[in-house]
Amino acid sequence: MPDISEKGIKMPASPIRKLVPYADAAKDRGIKVYHLNIGQPDIPSPQTALDAVRNFDSNIIEYGHSAGNLSYRKKLARYYNRLGIDISHEDILITTGGSEALVIALNVCLNVGDEVIVPEPFYTNYNSFALQAGVKIKPITTNIESGFSMPLMKEFEALITPSTKAVLLCNPNNPTGYLYSQSELEQLGEIVARHNLFLISDEVYREFCYDGFEFHSCMELKGLENNVILIDSTSKRYSMCGIRVGALITKNKEVAESVLHFCQARLCAPAIGQIAAEAALDTPDEYFSAIHKEYKERRNCLIDKLNKIKGVFCPIPRGAFYTIARLPVDSAEDFAKWMLDEFEYKDQTVMLAPAAGFYHTEGKGIDEVRIAYVLQKSDLTEAIKCLKLALEKYNRFK
Repeated sequence: MPDISEKGIKMPASPIRKLVPYADAAKDRGIKVYHLNIGQPDIPSPQTALDAVRNFDSNIIEYGHSAGNLSYRKKLARYYNRLGIDISHEDILITTGGSEALVIALNVCLNVGDEVIVPEPFYTNYNSFALQAGVKIKPITTNIESGFSMPLMKEFEALITPSTKAVLLCNPNNPTGYLYSQSELEQLGEIVARHNLFLISDEVYREFCYDGFEFHSCMELKGLENNVILIDSTSKRYSMCGIRVGALITKNKEVAESVLHFCQARLCAPAIGQIAAEAALDTPDEYFSAIHKEYKERRNCLIDKLNKIKGVFCPIPRGAFYTIARLPVDSAEDFAKWMLDEFEYKDQTVMLAPAAGFYHTEGKGIDEVRIAYVLQKSDLTEAIKCLKLALEKYNRFK
């Protein structure tokens, strides 16, 4: 039998999904599993998008333009303009989800062996994207005690080598929920300009900011028009994860031309997905007001209950719908497996995402978990009750 490639061997399993077999086995035993491991919102998708798909009446689903449907890109440009981001439709390339946008950005902006600096913990699939592009992640560690705030700029500078070509930022952050301030972004922008780096900014959670804190886009940074690559997605904003439509946005014409070549190589982004995404842009403001209020209430419910559990520590996230909590266990992964394999409370248990998989540095986050507060408050309450009882029982065995 022939051997698979080195890249195939190194491709990591997702910490978000790797425990799925344990969850499936629990369900087979009749256990209800509360999924706090994955950012799949239960918020209904916008009616405008659902109606557009239902009313699709063509008798053929054709290839679209490789850069994305023109009508969608023009309408999307107006959405960004309303946010104060000065771009045109020619700066937008539609991708198969934000994931493809990130993979293409790394391939276009970095050579094989080049380095990209990423604050950790970070969205775990960045590891996979970097492996696909043949580039090296240089992690810069944030910590739970500070709420995962931006590291000092001298720490960024210390990591820069001749091989460093980019900084990758997620704002608001997945998995921590940290929201970077305008001041933090401006300081980082100065380093990016000084060292002539690309700044790849993953901004898919921009609508989810709480407690009066405002979102600031890296596209607003002055003098970095040719450095910033904005990554976006419809998945979370409109609760339409399955349509797989994202975008790569750049005012750098050379980058945009190369990105288009990558887009041509995969022909086009999903046709039906773009129809839904374009229609979703007509979603009324009341939709976002309602889900913003709902997520804030869910966050408050979760954080309050988590921090009342003995030995648990969880900072208050300012954005997105994730948080990282430190648990009083030696191995969060072992505990998460045990919860699915051996624990139940009233025929219920909880699925968590071990946070070690969101770090690049070996040994970091081993007692932490990422939690997505995408369930209703009643379910979150039951889930945290299960977690509390599970921790008490698990630690009695130690």
